Amino acid sequence: MTFKTKLAATVALLFAAAAPLPALALDDAQKKEIGEFIKEYLVENPEILLDVQEALQKKQEEQQQAKAKSAITDNEKAIYNSPYDIALGNPDGDVTIVEFFDYNCGYCKRALSDMDDILKEDKNVRFVLKELPILGPDSLAAHKVSAAFRDLAPEKYGEFHRTLLGTEGRATEESAIALASTMGVSEADIRKTMTEKPHDDAVREAYSLANDLGITGTPSYVLGNEMVFGAVGADDLRAKIANVRACGKASCS
Repeated sequence: MTFKTKLAATVALLFAAAAPLPALALDDAQKKEIGEFIKEYLVENPEILLDVQEALQKKQEEQQQAKAKSAITDNEKAIYNSPYDIALGNPDGDVTIVEFFDYNCGYCKRALSDMDDILKEDKNVRFVLKELPILGPDSLAAHKVSAAFRDLAPEKYGEFHRTLLGTEGRATEESAIALASTMGVSEADIRKTMTEKPHDDAVREAYSLANDLGITGTPSYVLGNEMVFGAVGADDLRAKIANVRACGKASCS
């Protein structure tokens, strides 16, 4: 009996063992033989393990996107038109990108140029900035300053965002307030606004959306009916923008 024949017989035996009727119990010797067959086959054909891993990853990604699509539909207003967020670019653009970011996220810092390149070359994109402070107390503190600045000088928020996110080093309450001061908003006004309007609801909403959408890190994007996880680069985002315009979805079949 060839090895392949043995393997086929083993698989058939396994299915038979799993069948409810008639039940087939394997004794220790049969279990050992089956284990040896499987081990031998995998050792001789290790590429199968890569195929299994790829299949598992693909299945998990499909399940993740299916969950995200449902969450996008259920939370459309909070994602695309939350009163807590500001949009850059064309407010009436035909495609909207929503970015979840943290001011202390290194990948977000590198992805900042992706947003700027897209907005510079495509005048029909609306880019929503959704703050998701998940990298510790400094991130949360910097977010609170940012939210206060946005209330006091919304017309300067784009510049504030680019500068704070693009600066080397860790964003903190102190560095964010110092930046606000250089842009004409005093520390006293920032602190007063932070006390009177702490924006706790905005943070809770962002955390809730991230949980529903399956976001575990930043940057993460919502584009059309799809989640885009990670700093995928401007070219990938451009392709998905084109797909939304072509078929209404981030991925056209």
